[in-house]
Amino acid sequence: MDVRHRPPSLTITTILMVAVLATGACSRMPFVKQDFKRQEFERTTAEVNVKGNGRNNNSVAAARNLELAQMRLMSGDYPAAEKEALKALKLDPKSADAETVLAVVASRSGDPAGAGRHYLRAAEFAPDNGAVQSNYGVWLCREGRAAESLPWFDRALQDPRYTSPSVALANSGSCAARAGQDVRAGRDLRRAIALDPNNAAALGALAELEFRQGNAFEARAFSERRLSVAPADRGALQLASQIEEKLGDRVAAARYVQRMRAEFPETRGSGMGDDGKR
Repeated sequence: MDVRHRPPSLTITTILMVAVLATGACSRMPFVKQDFKRQEFERTTAEVNVKGNGRNNNSVAAARNLELAQMRLMSGDYPAAEKEALKALKLDPKSADAETVLAVVASRSGDPAGAGRHYLRAAEFAPDNGAVQSNYGVWLCREGRAAESLPWFDRALQDPRYTSPSVALANSGSCAARAGQDVRAGRDLRRAIALDPNNAAALGALAELEFRQGNAFEARAFSERRLSVAPADRGALQLASQIEEKLGDRVAAARYVQRMRAEFPETRGSGMGDDGKR
């Protein structure tokens, strides 16, 4: 395939917020008490990472259809994106890129089951593509199948060309925590941070893990690092307030609550189990 016509890599990060590693949908939903079972990995990782497989997609026409599909997808024109992706798939029936675009369209259109089918087909068509394997893992975890998602992250990490191993590790760690596999969760989250010390998703997830395990001082360290490397979200501020409350610093806890209310005025409650009237 002529590289001049090769569709550019596409990375789409969705905030489902959050949940995928943050809360009822990532952390955009108001909540009163931290619920680690609702942790959302999306908060921590890219949902879609499309990369040409360079093996099956030899048609310039298919490449152009994919390029148009990605453009339409990014502009929010899902019907047009689907139409172009289907054209590409007709030219190349085993295009992982086209299946990935269709997966995103289905997800954005409220069809998670359809999205899963397309992500799985993409993973089957590109078994050596780390990004594609990771995408299906993210989908499984978001759908409450955290334990099933872990082997897909392992496959993603076996790809030496995969450019985002810290993202896959952050997702793997977060999903392992959801599956009750705390040892693996801690291992993968620390590996993610070793590769990328500013990985906000991994730092936040590790702060949650340490807090849940009763290690408040360690949780504070990771929470502070999380807040220093990326803009805060409600979940991060809520967790920080809970950590300080646990450590007995009610003044610091109150500061985080005040900041949460100022930056996210729709938030109800303090996040510390009271009615928010502090």
